Amino acid sequence: MDSRGRVKPRILFVEDEDSISEPFTRSLEKAGFEPVNARTSASALELFERLTPDFVLLDLGLPDGDGRDVCVEIRRRSDVPILMLTASGTETDRVVGLELGADDYVVKPFSAREVISRIRAILRRSSRTGPDPAAEPIRVNDLVVDIPGRTATVAGSELKLSRKEFDLLAELARNSGTVVTREDLMADVWDVNWFGSTKTLDVHIRALRKKLGDSATESRYIQTVRGVGFRLAPQERNDSKP
Repeated sequence: MDSRGRVKPRILFVEDEDSISEPFTRSLEKAGFEPVNARTSASALELFERLTPDFVLLDLGLPDGDGRDVCVEIRRRSDVPILMLTASGTETDRVVGLELGADDYVVKPFSAREVISRIRAILRRSSRTGPDPAAEPIRVNDLVVDIPGRTATVAGSELKLSRKEFDLLAELARNSGTVVTREDLMADVWDVNWFGSTKTLDVHIRALRKKLGDSATESRYIQTVRGVGFRLAPQERNDSKP
């Protein structure tokens, strides 16, 4: 049973092709999920608002609009995990989807077993990211990361971060001043069983840097250690404490 009192995780499956939605819905049911189907952008947003799903499986090609717009709207309302389904395997389309806030993407045609494994991995990771209520905010220059409150501010202004962007920043903040390898970030923020490209990590780091105000020539916060990983500038220490 999850935090909403559900025995089965509820999956909003947005797909207008019956040849895909019908067999995969049966696969979701057999795997222990509660699928809810939407065929259009409008019905997807209506069902999302009414049913508060635990996960969104979102096709990009919808009859009444672009699934990317649905992703943006859902991400505006919630940090629910989103897995995009796309007919295009180009790197540009994948990167755009991730930049809009999706947690992962799958290119059609796809294996039901693979997609269900990814759904489970993402949900498992989401359930493990509960904050330590006793943790104090971490300060780096004028960046303050409040892990229990899941907020980050720069010079007093709160940053609008996606769930994955915040998880990345929190992991770097916990280890501020030391290098966190790419492999550790993928395992800790995504999942140890991740089987996608590390391009996902690069996209989220780039988006995070932009929101922090870092640039290619000046990085006050996130530093790249080539061939190894990333490091957040050292945490400030309050030496005035006795």
